[in-house]
Amino acid sequence: MRNSARVALVASTLTVVTVVSGCGTSNSASDSNVSATNNHSTAKSETGGSASINTDVKTGTNKGTLVLYAAEGYDAAMGAAFEKKTGIKVEVHDDSTGPLITDAESQASNPHWDVIWFDGDSSAQAMDNQGLLLQGWTPNDVNNYTALGQSLIAKDKSYYPTGVTGMGAIGYDPKVTPESDLPKTFNDLLEPQWKNAIAMNDPAISGPTYPLVAGVVQQMASVASGERFFTQLKNNGLHVYDTNSVSINALLTGKVKLAIVQDSALMNDEASGDPIAIDYLQSGTYTLPSVIAIDKQAPDMAAAKEFVEFALSQEGQKVMINPKVAGADAYLTPVIKGVSATPLATSSRKNVNWVRVDPITAAIQKNSLETWFHDNITY
Repeated sequence: MRNSARVALVASTLTVVTVVSGCGTSNSASDSNVSATNNHSTAKSETGGSASINTDVKTGTNKGTLVLYAAEGYDAAMGAAFEKKTGIKVEVHDDSTGPLITDAESQASNPHWDVIWFDGDSSAQAMDNQGLLLQGWTPNDVNNYTALGQSLIAKDKSYYPTGVTGMGAIGYDPKVTPESDLPKTFNDLLEPQWKNAIAMNDPAISGPTYPLVAGVVQQMASVASGERFFTQLKNNGLHVYDTNSVSINALLTGKVKLAIVQDSALMNDEASGDPIAIDYLQSGTYTLPSVIAIDKQAPDMAAAKEFVEFALSQEGQKVMINPKVAGADAYLTPVIKGVSATPLATSSRKNVNWVRVDPITAAIQKNSLETWFHDNITY
């Protein structure tokens, strides 16, 4: 059940859909048929910039309120589209992945969220390991998954993929760094030419960054080897920032020459005309699924299941791949049959050497690796 404060808020506002904060670069609820707009909140973004999101009012329904915890650029648009389709009100709590998960985990004994949605199956697996997620439930249209989508479903059916991006892509300014000079492997980043020239995010804050750290550990075959690599990278002048947008800004302002971030964030800047090009290391780029899950004690279980099924429908997926409402997160590879990626996402991801990070192992190592990185590399 929701805590008393949350219940009081919903009860006092009755038909108000509240967007607490946002994530995407251009979130909008403009495609909703809601009847009024009456205030704003400022949105934080993992993928760059900030957005102003409206609080919407819809009347004429008594189906209750779905509480959606999300760190996706399209979450407000999806909430609005779902409400328009079903009449079920959606209260969207948008934040960066790390703080969002911390908030959800802190409510273990008294949850007040129904659905959670963010990038990174290892983080979802870690929540599942704590017994927080609904297990064993199968959406009606699960057979509509592509082969890639099927491969990313949790074995205990506690979370489902809704799209895939790449983590560990290289952003660079081709006028500053010739393509011929680009690194081919992670070990190339340790060369003197990249001293003080590389930026990445702190995995304790940026959810999409943890799979990068876990992937390096996986490819280097041990935690000790992975930690040694990041220590060497720090000694070579690595810059660590909070999120994709901050690391990319360091690239655009000339503080660094390379930004190792989520490829969809780079595509968004490229599409907006920034002097950014994208490269993928020959040694591999990590598959980063966005995943959606239901609280085991969801106050509105039926609405939660209906929302997940909407997210996995062609109708829902088409909202997600619209850059006008989803920002950077629109540049995903769909996992539902009959839905195509944006042309930029399709052309950028040709010939990528994809590496799947084992979510089971990564989840087990998550707390210790994030803490070690924050204590030894960030500071």
